[in-house]
Amino acid sequence: MATLSPQHETGPAPGGYRSALVVDDSPVQRSHAVGLCRDLGIELIYEACNGLEALELLALLVLPPSLLLVDLEMPGMDGIEFIEQLHRRSVSFPVLIVSSREQVLLDSVRRLGLELGLPMVASLRKPLSVDRLRETLEGTLPAHSLPPARLQPSVTASDLDAALRSGVLQVHYQPKVDIRSGLLRGVEALARWTHPALGPIPPDQFIPLAEREGLIAPLTITVTEQALAQAAAWRAHGLNISMAVNLSPHLLECPDLVEQITDRVAIHGLEHHQVVMEITEGSLSARLGTALTRLTRLRLRGFGLSIDDYGTGFSSMQQLARIPFTELKIDRSFVCGAQQQPHLQVILRSALEMCQELGLTSVAEGIETLEDWRLLQSLGCDVGQGWLIGRPMPGDALYAWVRQHRERLPELRGPQPGEAPDAAASH
Repeated sequence: MATLSPQHETGPAPGGYRSALVVDDSPVQRSHAVGLCRDLGIELIYEACNGLEALELLALLVLPPSLLLVDLEMPGMDGIEFIEQLHRRSVSFPVLIVSSREQVLLDSVRRLGLELGLPMVASLRKPLSVDRLRETLEGTLPAHSLPPARLQPSVTASDLDAALRSGVLQVHYQPKVDIRSGLLRGVEALARWTHPALGPIPPDQFIPLAEREGLIAPLTITVTEQALAQAAAWRAHGLNISMAVNLSPHLLECPDLVEQITDRVAIHGLEHHQVVMEITEGSLSARLGTALTRLTRLRLRGFGLSIDDYGTGFSSMQQLARIPFTELKIDRSFVCGAQQQPHLQVILRSALEMCQELGLTSVAEGIETLEDWRLLQSLGCDVGQGWLIGRPMPGDALYAWVRQHRERLPELRGPQPGEAPDAAASH
């Protein structure tokens, strides 16, 4: 039966969590988790022995918990069913998976929750310790601190068309750096749109709109023009780097695509090898014949070709065999947090070894921690991209980023072979 544990006077809880619901069928394990929560200063603790009891309790509570600690193996309703029921009932509390099962299974359940739109804090193996729990909760956002959800107002094709015609749509650039040296290798051009009334419109909203409404060609032209002009400006100031531009699969059907790209690169005085066209791997299967023609001609003229989001589709190996790619971008889902997930390390190692065998430049996106950066260094990845390195920024901001980035090079490079761990900092 669901129970309420008495309050425990102590300091503020990490992350600001003030209440918790512990869902575990083992009285011993449940009591242990409750004790840890008390030690961390969580003021109000509820208990339930399985998912069914937890759902009944949540329906009755006037003060709902700001954190759910959920076991997986429970009678009546297991942890996975419980998470699914939370989704079906539109109940959204931060969920922390705590189980004695293998880490691969725990991580799969966490990804399941994320796919369902639940705020999944982490997945931890038992026995749970107070230090590990504190470390996990620090820096996360409890439910009572989450901003109220609001629907993104819909924008129309007319809005996007007007933005393209008026020059409102801008391009930001995210750095791509050499993982061995930390030096800047290039940038990726990313479209950004701020609506005058609705504010920033997410790319995952306006790009599909452009593809549906026949605006993807002018959108891509706008991004490409701005990106090439910026690359030329950087080059004039001594910053000669590569520029990656995303290419919509819809444009692969354009007969003069190769000529359009070639002409624009020539107008801005750039070399073909400076420009990399990124193509999402899942977008090629329906247009393989046409795509092969356009992409092979681009490669023949010296342009780089990158297969983006590698690992998220089902025909990756076929694409690599058929199309002359020069670069492979490993999707962030295989990079972020890989240091703590051994099965992701296996996938990373396999992809990077394949890149080396095929002579492809390997790019890991979504790097957010120094630990994941170090892992990629040890596995021989070539290029890194992510918030650890730099967020997308306006073109003029890259100069300041370069100056600040120089100060981080010793940290990013780390100890060199035969060097003491703290010696790199003195370089």
